[in-house]
Amino acid sequence: MQSLPSGYRAIVIGASGAIGAALVDALRGDEACAEVVALGRRPGSHSNALGEPGIDVLSEASITAAAQALTGRAPFHVVVNATGALHIGGVAPEKRLAELNADALMRAFAINAIAPALLIKHFTLLLPSAGRCLFASLSARVGSIGDNRKGGWYGYRASKAAQNMLVKTAAIEVARRRPEAVLAALHPGTVASSLSAAVIGDAPVTAPADAAAHLLAVLDALAPAQSGGFFAYDGSVIPW
Repeated sequence: MQSLPSGYRAIVIGASGAIGAALVDALRGDEACAEVVALGRRPGSHSNALGEPGIDVLSEASITAAAQALTGRAPFHVVVNATGALHIGGVAPEKRLAELNADALMRAFAINAIAPALLIKHFTLLLPSAGRCLFASLSARVGSIGDNRKGGWYGYRASKAAQNMLVKTAAIEVARRRPEAVLAALHPGTVASSLSAAVIGDAPVTAPADAAAHLLAVLDALAPAQSGGFFAYDGSVIPW
């Protein structure tokens, strides 16, 4: 991460997932990075020597406790939310209106929109008050309203679109106190993971390590004027 000072610290939330674990490895491989905190459902999963608390992103109390536990190690210059879900409760994404279910829709929004918003609420407080800092949340191209040509996947599409709006709105507020902060919604592409395995079939996929490298490169290159944007793994802007 060439845009950050030597000795920067990072947090990856969702470190037990394929992309999250790859992001942790990539950041730990950066000589300029002094510390990477890997947060997952289980305390110490993919952990460093200091250990980390577990975090349940569906519980604001858990999110609050995890952020407060890290206050003494702040500031952190990079925070990445790598959580999200496509199949929720073992249910595949809806293909037709007839398959819509209120409970499934609420669970999709809880994981893919509300959880990221609460992570922004609590973890941006750990960013430095001055100087460059980065907060990224993994979104998905299918959350683009303007790019929706196939339909289907109602809950996943809508919850990711909601996440994008929450990132955009939060970026405006965060900039008032941290003018050099960059918040971004990032599309990682189709990555080999448990999330994508059931739906990609024989389609080409990106290895998690490559996806992590692409995402960090995009985040590293973003300017404060681009904060709140929605970007693909190749740096291109995705329409809302």
